[in-house]
Order: sequence, then C-alpha cells, then structure tokens
Amino acid sequence: MAPPILSTDTGSSLTLSPVDAYKSKLSRSRVEKPRPFASASMEDGNPINFLRVLCDGIIAGGTAGFVVEAALYPIDTIKTRLQARYSDQFRCAARGGSKIQLKGLYAGLAGNLAGVLPASAIFVGIYEPSKQKLLKVFPENLSAIAHLTAGAIGGAAASLVRVPTEVVKQRMQTGQFASAPDAVRLIVAKEGFKGLYAGYSSFLLRDLPFDAIQFCIYEQLRIGYKIAAKRELNDPENAVIGAFAGAITGAITTPLDVLKTRLMVQGSASQYNGVISCAQTIIREEGPAALLKGIGPRVLWIGIGGSIFFGVLEKTKSFLSKQHSVMDSKSESSKVE
Repeated sequence: MAPPILSTDTGSSLTLSPVDAYKSKLSRSRVEKPRPFASASMEDGNPINFLRVLCDGIIAGGTAGFVVEAALYPIDTIKTRLQARYSDQFRCAARGGSKIQLKGLYAGLAGNLAGVLPASAIFVGIYEPSKQKLLKVFPENLSAIAHLTAGAIGGAAASLVRVPTEVVKQRMQTGQFASAPDAVRLIVAKEGFKGLYAGYSSFLLRDLPFDAIQFCIYEQLRIGYKIAAKRELNDPENAVIGAFAGAITGAITTPLDVLKTRLMVQGSASQYNGVISCAQTIIREEGPAALLKGIGPRVLWIGIGGSIFFGVLEKTKSFLSKQHSVMDSKSESSKVE
C-alpha cells in the first residue's frame, strides 16, 4: 500500500509516514472542525471565547468533581482516619461500635461538595486556557512542561477554595465537629480566620505537584495513545488512562498527603510547627513507614477517582462541544438568511 500523500497549496506533494500523516490529520482537524472548550484559544482576544472556556469549565469541572467526590467520599474518610492515627481500618469504619456506621463515613460530605464544585470549576477554567497558551510557547517535544505548568497554575488558583473545604472536611471526618457550619464557626472562634487555612503550605506542597503530575501523565498518555491508535479516544479508554494517571500520582504523593493531613487536623494544639517539623516528628516517633499511612486507600480512591473524573470530564466536554457546534451552525444560518 502506497504511503499517504499530502497535497500542498503550491501543487507540490510530500510523502509522509503513517504517524506523520496522522499528526497532520489531527492538525487539520483542529482548524476545520468546531473546537471544544478545551482547545479554545484567547490569542485573538475575543471575550466570547474566553467566556465560553470559563463557563464550560464551570460545568465540566464542577460536574466531574461532584460525581467523583460523592461516589468515593467513604474511601477518603477511611484514608483520613488512618492517617490521623486511628489504630486500624476496622475501628476507622466502626468508630467504637460493633457495626459499621455508614453515616460516619459520609461525615462532612455536604459541606465538602459545596467547596468541590467551585474548586473544580476554578481549576478547569484556569487550566484549559493556560494549557493552550503554554502549548503555543513551548515546542511540541516539550508539551509535558506546558501540562505540568498549567496543572500547577490551576491548582494554585483552586487552592483558595480547596483549603478551607479540606480543613472542615477532615476535622469532621475525625469526629471533631458535627456539621460544616459548626466547624467553620468554631474554627474561626478558636483559631481565627487563618484556622481555615491550617496546613496551607503543606496543602500546596502536596496538591501543586499532584495536579501537575496527574494532568501531565493524563495528557501525555492521551497524546501517545491517539498517535498509536490513529483515532480519537473513546469513553472507556479515557477512563482507563485517567485511572492509571491517578493511581501513580496518588502513590508518589502519599507522604505529602500524610503531612498535609496531620497539619490540618491538629487544630490549635500546634503539635507541629510546619512541614519540616511535622515530617521530623513523624519519622522520630512513628518511623519512616508512617509517611506511607493510608497509601492503599489513597491509591484506590484516586485511581478510581481519576477514572471517574476524567471520564465524566471528557464526556461533558464532548457534549458541550456538540451543543456549541449546533448553536454556531444555527447562528451562521440566521446570518445568511
């Protein structure tokens, strides 16, 4: 079978390898086909494109964050209690009773969902345009740097909402408060407003690398798979890649997650004076292995969560892209008439 031929505007032709031909096809499709919000660019300064990116980010990111948080919250509760020195996983689930108390595993869910929605929306809304801008700055062989940087930028922006939500959630998961409003009121009363941002530095230490690594792995795997398969990914493939990216990232960042959890749940006792003090104290009193506490539930939670999050995210993005295509077509038709 003869290699594919790409005709140029000057009438000449170039012989391309199958991989190069597919890359060229992808490049042409980005220009010829209606672009989803993930590919929207602000280079023309068009405010409509920016607003579309932002609004679609709120919908796609918020939807994905809501679904994954609601589905996997019990696993996160078990992980948090293990890291906060519950003696074993059975006590973690039962909390002093002979029967597993499912209600306890969902402690703080409502308040956490109230924070997850805007945090996920902010992250996706910032990540997508940042990624597109950075991909234009870095050469193609350095696209991983663009994805890493965009993930960190999105994570930093979302942390302003994530941290107070995480503090309240983890205090409730460890039984310190009965409801989210009570948690916020008492934390502010005892520790001041800064109490809602307890462990902020450790949160950034964990979440910025986590966001950057996870989205970089996910994006790079998708690019490689598209080139190898010479087609767009389907829903199960997006989910599998998301699960793999989440599980690997979760395992790598477990020590950072342990430090973040200890600093956030210590309250006004101030057992630890910072990230370094926390790490030194844990290693001295409990041994280095304590930095890997909860790694099993964490990898399981984030692996499954990555599958759900990216699966829902891509599905929502695809749906929104189709809706925009229909609306744009109707708009063009009305102009012609």
